[in-house]
Amino acid sequence: MTNSSEFLWYIPNDVKAGHRGDAAAENHNSLETLTAQARALEDHGWKGALIGTGWGRPDTFTIAAALAARTTTFEPLIAVRPGYWRPANFASAAATLDQLTGGRVRVNVVSGQDDLAAYGDDEGDQAQRYARTKEFLRLVRRLWTEENVTFRGQHFHVTGSTVAPRLDVRGDRRHPKVYFGGASEAAERVSATEADVQLFWGEPLDGVRERIDRLKTLSRELDRDLPPLEFGLRITTLVRETTESAWADAEARVAAMADGKSGSWSDHKAGAVGQQRLLDLNQRGDVLDDNLYTAPGRFGGGGAGTTWLVGSAQDVAGSLHKYQDLGITHFILSDTPYLQEIKRQGDQLLPLVR
Repeated sequence: MTNSSEFLWYIPNDVKAGHRGDAAAENHNSLETLTAQARALEDHGWKGALIGTGWGRPDTFTIAAALAARTTTFEPLIAVRPGYWRPANFASAAATLDQLTGGRVRVNVVSGQDDLAAYGDDEGDQAQRYARTKEFLRLVRRLWTEENVTFRGQHFHVTGSTVAPRLDVRGDRRHPKVYFGGASEAAERVSATEADVQLFWGEPLDGVRERIDRLKTLSRELDRDLPPLEFGLRITTLVRETTESAWADAEARVAAMADGKSGSWSDHKAGAVGQQRLLDLNQRGDVLDDNLYTAPGRFGGGGAGTTWLVGSAQDVAGSLHKYQDLGITHFILSDTPYLQEIKRQGDQLLPLVR
C-alpha cells in the first residue's frame, strides 16, 4: 500500500451507550472520553476520525471544534447535512475552524434520510434531495475559493458573499477536502462532479471495482471541472492476534447481536440504496472475498457495521491492499471497544499498510 493512502478512525458521537458493542459506560460521550480517543489516534498513527452526525446526536461541528482544540494533529472529518446547515453559514464556520487549527478540517456531506421535521427541514423526492446537495457542494466550494460570490439556484442563494476568514492555501490544498457517499444513480452523479472523495461502505472487491469504473466514466460524461475524484472505504475491521481468534470473536459477537445483547449496531435509516446493497450481500454467503463477513447485516448491523473485515493484522492488511490496488486511497476503519481498538489497530495494522 502506498504512502499516499490515509487512515482515519471513527468517533460515533452518540448519546446512547453501547454503540456497536462498545462499553456501556455513563461517560461514553463525555469530552474527556472523546478527547482520550482523539489523543490516542494521534499517538497511534491515525490521521483523524470521522465524527458521526444525525438528529438526536450531539452537534457534530461542536464536538469537532472541541476535540480540535484539545489536540495538535488530529483531523476531524465533520459530517454535515444540507438543510441542517445553509451553505454560507457552513462555509464560514468551516473556514474559521480550519484557520484556527492550521488546516485540519475535513468535511463529509451526508444526504441520507434523517429526522428532518425535528429541525425544521423538508425534502421532496430523491431527485430534489440530490439536486439540493449538488447546489450546496458547489456553492460552499465557491465561497471557500472566491470572493464577492453571487449565486441564485433552485434551493440556495447568496449575493455579494465573501466568507471570512479567507482560507489559507496549503500546497495543493485550497480548502477542506470534501467527502461524499451514496450509491444511487442520483448520488453518484453528484459525487462525480462535486466531491473530492467518494466513500464506499464494505462491499466486495468486484462491487467496488464496478463502482469506481462507473464513477470515472460519469466524471468524464458530466464534464467534471475539479481534480480527479478520489475514493475511500468506510468499514469495520475486527483484528485479533490470530486468524482463529478473530473469527471466534466475530462469530460470538454476531451470536450476541442475534440475541439482542450487543448494543445498537444500526444508526442508518432503512431504504438507502447503499445500505440495501450491503444487506443483499449475505445472499451470496457469510464470507466473501477472503474475509469480508456479511452475517452482521442479518442481525441488525447497519452502515459500516453491516460487513466486517475479519482476521489477524496480516489478514486484514492483505485485504486493504487489494482495495488500494483498485484505487482506494482513503480508509476509515473502526471496531469496538473504540479506545482499545484505536491502539491495537494503530500498533498492529497500520504499520503493515503504510
